[in-house]
Amino acid sequence: MAIPGPSEVKRTLAEVVAERKQQLSPGRRFVEAYERDGLNAAVDFDVTITDSVSSHRRKPRYPTRNMFKIVNLSTEDRRFYYHETTARPDEAEVPHGRERRELANHFHKSPVPELLTTQAWVQLPEGLWEDPVAFESFINSRLVLRLSTAENYTILCGETGLLGMPGVTRLTSKAPFSSTILAACDEVEQMGCTADGLVLNPVDYYRYLENSQLIDTLERNGVFIVRTRLVEPGTALVGDFGHGAELFDAGRSTMRFAEPPPGTFTEPGIAVKAEIYERVVLNLPFTFFLVTL
Repeated sequence: MAIPGPSEVKRTLAEVVAERKQQLSPGRRFVEAYERDGLNAAVDFDVTITDSVSSHRRKPRYPTRNMFKIVNLSTEDRRFYYHETTARPDEAEVPHGRERRELANHFHKSPVPELLTTQAWVQLPEGLWEDPVAFESFINSRLVLRLSTAENYTILCGETGLLGMPGVTRLTSKAPFSSTILAACDEVEQMGCTADGLVLNPVDYYRYLENSQLIDTLERNGVFIVRTRLVEPGTALVGDFGHGAELFDAGRSTMRFAEPPPGTFTEPGIAVKAEIYERVVLNLPFTFFLVTL
């Protein structure tokens, strides 16, 4: 195969940039649907829209979904996933099991579980639809971002969220380290894996940022940090997100005008709903720790 010359590479990059500029944002597609169908507007996306809008912040704040290996079920024919459990206390030791604990693990397979529906709602300010540019910005900046927050809740706190999953170990002792976070990172590596992700509340993120070098040390060592209100202050989730978990994703989304459930808003108004469909599973639950800081 011939190696492309510099001009060909530049041309390829230019084509990629041009293609991305031609792609319509979720907000633009919904505005066009409204211009065509009014309050009957509905859009079915062939992507998960929480993964489709780039942040322009100078200081990025990453969503929880960015931590996972994502399995797009619209393009990947997956029926099962694997998972492991650690040895039972009454089992005989295996050769080299003391220094390589994972050798005693048991392997399992389970069917891909039914996906969960995550929803978000916004109420349109009166007359905003008369300005297509403002309407598009509102959908992208408020509805999609609220959907991202709802997605964080599904992944972390929902009925099958990580924080309540069986197998996630509670860790309160920091010995022999200066932090329970570092103790958890060590425990993950003692199982032959790597602690590559940390989820903690903003109050703890900034507390560590102010009073220690822990955050800087973790980031320099390749730990992906997500800060979210959905983790209780004084706790943090540490784990091998790259190999220890998977996010099954339908690879589709919907957005439409709809009547919100009673109590969604404090006053009546025109509302738009967005939905995505996904579910997180643990392949290696013993590589996840909910630590007390």
